[in-house]
Amino acid sequence: MSTFHAVVWIDHTESHVLMFDKEHIERQLIKSKSHHKHQGKSNDMVAFFRSVSDALESTHEILLTGPGTSRSEFLEWCKLNSPQIAKRVVDSLKTDHPSDGQVVAMAKKYFIKYDNTH
Repeated sequence: MSTFHAVVWIDHTESHVLMFDKEHIERQLIKSKSHHKHQGKSNDMVAFFRSVSDALESTHEILLTGPGTSRSEFLEWCKLNSPQIAKRVVDSLKTDHPSDGQVVAMAKKYFIKYDNTH
């Protein structure tokens, strides 16, 4: 892979930001301060999304994954508050609760296909 990719596994309580290239993986775990499932537009959720967005500043292509609606909520928040990150999101895939290794393996396969078609 010639670009620095990221895969984000996100739910309402935490986000695993996994940035990778052929040889390296950088992992960042970001936890929400609130443990309520549907926080809406609370200050905690805004701070949580801001932290995830900030962690993605150095990436070129982003794949969002996760079990619920947090993926789409994060993307909508980015469109309004961090459009440069929103433009880098290439897809959003529903996943359960895989390990970080499983998420990266899935993302590597995804980006090989994505890079070959774009």
